[in-house]
Amino acid sequence: MLYNDFLVTSLLIIISPGTGAIITLSAGLRQGKRSAIIAAAGCTLGVLPHMLAAITGLAALLHASPLLFSIVKYTGVAYMLFMAWQTLRDKALLTAAGPGSEISHSALIIQAIVANLLNPKLSLFFLAFLPQFIATGDVHPTQSMLILSAIFAAMTFAVFSLYGAFASSVSHYVLGNHRVMSGIRWGVALAFSAVGIRLALAVQQ
Repeated sequence: MLYNDFLVTSLLIIISPGTGAIITLSAGLRQGKRSAIIAAAGCTLGVLPHMLAAITGLAALLHASPLLFSIVKYTGVAYMLFMAWQTLRDKALLTAAGPGSEISHSALIIQAIVANLLNPKLSLFFLAFLPQFIATGDVHPTQSMLILSAIFAAMTFAVFSLYGAFASSVSHYVLGNHRVMSGIRWGVALAFSAVGIRLALAVQQ
C-alpha cells in the first residue's frame, strides 16, 4: 500500500511544472529530442544530491542553519532570475538552431544540475517526503529510502524525457513564427522568474 502511494505521490510531484520541466521543454523545442533527453538526465542528476542529503541527514543541518539555508536559497533565486534574463536577452535561444546557436550537451547538463542544486527546499522536501513511505519496523530503512530514491529518479527522467519529446515533436509548428516564439520566450522567462520568486518567499520550516 505504501509503495502504491509512493508511486502516485511521486508522479504528481514530478509532473507539476517546475524548473526541470522548463529546462527540458525549452531544450526539446530548441534543439530536438536528443538534447531534451540530455537535459532530462541533467535535471535527474540535480535531484539526486538532495535525496542523498536527506538520507544521510545533511538536510537536517541545512534545516537547522538559517544562514546556510538563506545563502543557498538566494543563490538559487539569483540563478533563476539570471536564466529569465538570459532567455529574454538571447533571441536565438528559442529559435531554429543555426551555426553556433546550439547549447552544448555538457552545458545543458550543467545548467539543469545547477538549477536543482541551488534549491534548498528540495533537500527539506525529501527529508520530509521519503520517510513517510517507510514501513514501521523496517529493519533496513536507509536501504529502503535508497530504493525509493532510485525509483523517483527513474520516474523523473522518464517524465521529463516525455516532456522534451513532446516539445521536439511540435517544434516545427512554432519555430520560425516570430509571434509564437516571442510569446514562448516571454513565457519561459516569466516561468523562471516565478520559480525564483517562489523560492525567495519560501520560509524555513
